[in-house]
Amino acid sequence: MAISTFGGSVTAQQSALRARNALWATFGIMGIVAMAWVPRIPEIKDALHLSNGKFGLLLMGSTFGSLFGAQLAGRMIHTFGSKVVSSVAVVIMPLGLIGIGYSQTAFELFFSLFVLGFGYSSLDISVNTQAVAIEKLLGRRWMSSFHALWSTGAFLTTILGGLIARISTPRFNLVSVGLVALVLYIPAVRLLLNSNLEDHDGMLAETKVKIPLIGKAVLPLWAIGMGLFGAIVAEGSTSDWGALLLRDHMGIGKGVNASAYASFALAMIVSRFLGDRVLEHFGPAKTVRWGGYIGGMGLGLSIAIAVPLSSHAHVAALVVVNIGFIVAGLGMGPIFPAYILAASAVPGIAPSVAIARVGVIGLTAFFVGPAFTGGLAQLTSLPVAMAFPAMMFIFSGYQSRVIKNYRA
Repeated sequence: MAISTFGGSVTAQQSALRARNALWATFGIMGIVAMAWVPRIPEIKDALHLSNGKFGLLLMGSTFGSLFGAQLAGRMIHTFGSKVVSSVAVVIMPLGLIGIGYSQTAFELFFSLFVLGFGYSSLDISVNTQAVAIEKLLGRRWMSSFHALWSTGAFLTTILGGLIARISTPRFNLVSVGLVALVLYIPAVRLLLNSNLEDHDGMLAETKVKIPLIGKAVLPLWAIGMGLFGAIVAEGSTSDWGALLLRDHMGIGKGVNASAYASFALAMIVSRFLGDRVLEHFGPAKTVRWGGYIGGMGLGLSIAIAVPLSSHAHVAALVVVNIGFIVAGLGMGPIFPAYILAASAVPGIAPSVAIARVGVIGLTAFFVGPAFTGGLAQLTSLPVAMAFPAMMFIFSGYQSRVIKNYRA
């Protein structure tokens, strides 16, 4: 199949190769924008005089934005294609980050998080729909590598934020990242697959675009989504609470207290770059099962050991907690790609709609999880509250049993 262009024509496979490269860039930038504020969370929280409980509630702004964005994106992608939706989302997402930088009240932070969550979930559903189509056109696995670039972006922005925390304000940091992302997104999105090449509507298959919230037809999506939910609770909590855990309960100073999430993100980069081969060799179900079990136990045990150890051995405690976050990151890597691929393969439902529904469930956890962890921290303490994401990580491994029934 050839597609006409101003310079001649290109085959569907050539278009898919260009889109693959563009998608690598898009995932990378998305990771940068999504996590740019993580190293500055302690400063933002202190500047607004927020308790752990209040800060956790404000994170719900992203939850509401993500719910609305993901649900709307699934239907819009089915109608217009993921490239069109991506073109809008890449403007909205950086604006949310810029808004966080300018936030001077709790309401402004809540609204900015809503915008960031809306843009992020819309873009996330769009690019994952593209990724499924690219894999089909090229006939090989690429999904995990796309998410590896997301993790690379998240890692780089975490390191950068930690390094410049002593010499720049959160506002300068976040506004700069947001503006640069707006510029870089444009050429990347232009090279994505056009709607005639992606399977956003199930192509010739009879698929549904309007699906009920609950019922027998969507039970597979709920089963897949709950597995993803467990993993993302753990991922969101490590990013939003990791720096505060090290600063407030281990006495680790500014900049260095971002090392836990940086370790987690770096480990995810490694596991996701290897993830396509691992998924093919061991199978999605086994990979997710052992990743969830080992990652969850590693996260929980490291915190249980490192926090009391920090009272008399700072360096040793820092090493222990970072090892735990590394183990968690290695286990986390292939989980999101595996669950998304499983959703896209559920028969009778348009891939974009299936991914959106699972995305609504999963992305909600990205913000509900940290918010719930914050509530537990308010009632008990943050080290105790971190047992919740560790247990949800293990639950994600258990829920891998649903993956083996749906393979894209």
